[in-house]
Amino acid sequence: MQWLRRRFIAGFFIIVPLFITVAAFVWVFGRVDGLVEPFYERLLGQRVPGLGIVTTMVVVLLVGVFATNVVGRQLLQRADGYLLRVPVFKTIYAPVKQLIVAFSPDNEFGFKRVVLLEGKSQYSLGFLTKEFTVERGQGPQPFVAVYVPTNHLYLGDIVIIEQERVIFPDITVEEGLRIFLTGGMALPDGVRESRDEDQTQEFRV
Repeated sequence: MQWLRRRFIAGFFIIVPLFITVAAFVWVFGRVDGLVEPFYERLLGQRVPGLGIVTTMVVVLLVGVFATNVVGRQLLQRADGYLLRVPVFKTIYAPVKQLIVAFSPDNEFGFKRVVLLEGKSQYSLGFLTKEFTVERGQGPQPFVAVYVPTNHLYLGDIVIIEQERVIFPDITVEEGLRIFLTGGMALPDGVRESRDEDQTQEFRV
C-alpha cells in the first residue's frame, strides 16, 4: 500500500499539470477558432478546423508589423489616446493595457530586470521599472524604482532606492515571474550577482 500510494501521488502530480495545460490550449484554440469559423464555412462551403487560429495569428503579426513602423506607431498612439477618453471603456482598457505592457520585455515601459532589495532581516525580490537621477548636494545621484509584488503580480509596492543599494541577480524577468507564480519554488539552486553584463560574482543569502 505504501508503494502504491507513493506511485499514485507521483503520477498524479505529473498527469494533472499536463492535463490542465493541454485542456487550456484546447479551450483557447476552440474559442479563437470559433470566432471566424462561420465566415470560412460560408466562404468555402465546409468546415476547416484551424483556419480561425491561423487567421488570428496572421492578424496579430500584421498588427505588430504595422505598430513597429513610424506611421503605424503614430496612428496607434492617437487611437490609444481616443480609447483612453471613453468614460466606461477606459476603466477596463487602461489597467489591462498597463498590466500587459509591464510584462512585455520588448517594451520600454515593461519590467527591466529582476532585483533584490536588502532589508533589516530579509531580502525582497522585485522588478526594476525605472532608472532616474535625483539632484542632491553631491550632484545627480542614480536612483531606481522597483516594483515588489505582494499578494498578486498585479498588486504590490513601489520602492524608490539608491541604485548602489540594489542587488542585481542573474535571473531573467521570465524566471522572476515564474518565481512569484510558484511561491518561490522556481528559485534556482545557485544565484549570481550581476552588476555588469560581463562580470558576475557568486551571491549567497
